[in-house]
Amino acid sequence: MGLSASVLAVDAGNSKTDVAVVAADGEVLGTARGGAFRPPAVGVERAVDALADAVARAFAAAGVASVGHVSACLANADLPVEEEQLAAALHARAWGPSVEVRNDTFAILRAGVAEPLGVAVVCGAGVNCVGMRPDGRTARFPAIGRISGDWGGGWGLAEEALWHAARAEDGRGEPTELARTLPAHFGLGSMYALIEALHLRHVEPARRHELTPVLFATAAGGDPLARSIVDRQADEVVAMAVVALTRLDLLSEPAPVLLGGSVLAARHPQLDGRIRELLAARAPKAVPRVVTARPVLGAVLLGLDHLGAGPGAGERARAHFAA
Repeated sequence: MGLSASVLAVDAGNSKTDVAVVAADGEVLGTARGGAFRPPAVGVERAVDALADAVARAFAAAGVASVGHVSACLANADLPVEEEQLAAALHARAWGPSVEVRNDTFAILRAGVAEPLGVAVVCGAGVNCVGMRPDGRTARFPAIGRISGDWGGGWGLAEEALWHAARAEDGRGEPTELARTLPAHFGLGSMYALIEALHLRHVEPARRHELTPVLFATAAGGDPLARSIVDRQADEVVAMAVVALTRLDLLSEPAPVLLGGSVLAARHPQLDGRIRELLAARAPKAVPRVVTARPVLGAVLLGLDHLGAGPGAGERARAHFAA
């Protein structure tokens, strides 16, 4: 197999990395899994070092030393300048002469569609949205937190729930069952006790993400304030999707709106139903659906798109990861 006829696909997230070597006909020649990819925490070079072990194992399984094209969908590649920096770092590894880096949200989008057309909203630890058309046009947001206008995601929902629960307990805010259910999750009797435990690290800050399912359970129990937080997340998801559809001139034609990430993939009835209701009103031709395919498939398909592979190649790759 010539080098020009193969792709190294990388889907690198905040918790794990998946790597695949794929031939131009869609045959998956080798795969590997690695650890987290966090350039903001460790720097670009060390983050790419963390990819190298998984890439070496995938190359060994495939029986190759390099490929013709590297298709990398990477977490924390939120701005074009960051994509350029990461692409340069990957190119320096000589894994392949051609390198394309995209934000990892593009992997979720491409994994969920038969062609590079549509919009994806991802709500996991944070929130992000991208869109693409076959002609190469894309839509995206900086998606780097509140300074770029973002609201929600697992971490944001947990913080919002804590804020309202604290104010409910001390009288500054509206009453809510969250003032009971959030501390109860950690076996504590009050929000004051939870605030103290988080501040003094008796409960590790990283465990705050555990409170997002508690928020959804409290909302499902009928608590008005918890329900309002869930509704706001739906509003944010739809706002991003509609803006992306508008930028790509897709409002007037049927176009998929893919919902991914742990918060949306959980299909919480209130959140899922509210998103679909709002989309029907604001983008009636949009076709919403939850993405269940592995994101590395999206990186593979983007690589095959680059090679100009036919639809059969994509179907072959999709069947491999579905199995």
